[in-house]
Amino acid sequence: MVSRLQKTVFVCLLIALMIPALVVGQGYNQQLGQNRNIDWTRHVIKCTGIGAPDPNLPMAAQRATALRVAKIDAMRNALEVVKGVQLTSETTVENSMMVSDQIRTTVDGAIRGAQVIDTRYMSSGDVEVDIEVPFTGIMMDALLPEDFGGGVLATGGQLLCPCCGQPWPQGKPVPAGVTLIQSGGGGGAVDNLYTGLIIDARGLGVTPAMAPKVLDEDGDDVYSAKFISRDYAVDIGMTGYEKDINRARMNERVTDNPLVVQAVRASGPSKSDVVISSVDALKIHNAASNLNFLKHCKVMFVLD
Repeated sequence: MVSRLQKTVFVCLLIALMIPALVVGQGYNQQLGQNRNIDWTRHVIKCTGIGAPDPNLPMAAQRATALRVAKIDAMRNALEVVKGVQLTSETTVENSMMVSDQIRTTVDGAIRGAQVIDTRYMSSGDVEVDIEVPFTGIMMDALLPEDFGGGVLATGGQLLCPCCGQPWPQGKPVPAGVTLIQSGGGGGAVDNLYTGLIIDARGLGVTPAMAPKVLDEDGDDVYSAKFISRDYAVDIGMTGYEKDINRARMNERVTDNPLVVQAVRASGPSKSDVVISSVDALKIHNAASNLNFLKHCKVMFVLD
């Protein structure tokens, strides 16, 4: 007979195995139909394809054919999802693919390289295949513009070189990829060493995008390509998305001590950008002037 202790151990092990699966299933998932999904927390597109066996083929070849058809169907679904993704608040990935053969070829190649994460063989002979396509890495590199950097952190003081801390020569152009800092001015001191930024935009109807902006109440950029290392944006995406503020705080992108600010409204044609108060904007730039959380894309949006 199984002892009570053995039952307890078994239940504990079962729960321990279930927790990672539950965590993976959490995050900000945008469902686009039964077989199409975007995981904006992990920056992957997940799609399912279905293939039916060809009754005109020998029995031994039918399963392989159904599997191949299922993969093609999954990739077709992934391409449709990618086309509809907001690149910025003003444009979609499909818009970029239409104006550039190179972007279209790169996106197609990224989808063809999709990872098969599950295969199911049905009693009817049909085959279902689940694939994942990351839109960081190769795809993000093709889609993001080259002109990153050049922004000035608005802390109200003298413009300084971010490398040596010396005053930036007046009239000297700011190289691409460089973000000047300002010496202390009207922003006040920052007591906490923030490790990232969380924008709480729940209730505003914000639409996720690959390259969103954070604006102040005057419409000036607080967080955008001007303040970001392009290499980081390509590798991990410009922002992460979550539905739960506590999970956002624990996300490795922004831990251990993120600065949390409240968005006041959505902005842009697709409502992918967010507006924050000028006070919070100044607080963010003062914190970022001594830390690199903006440059390193340590930013998350919390949405409904």
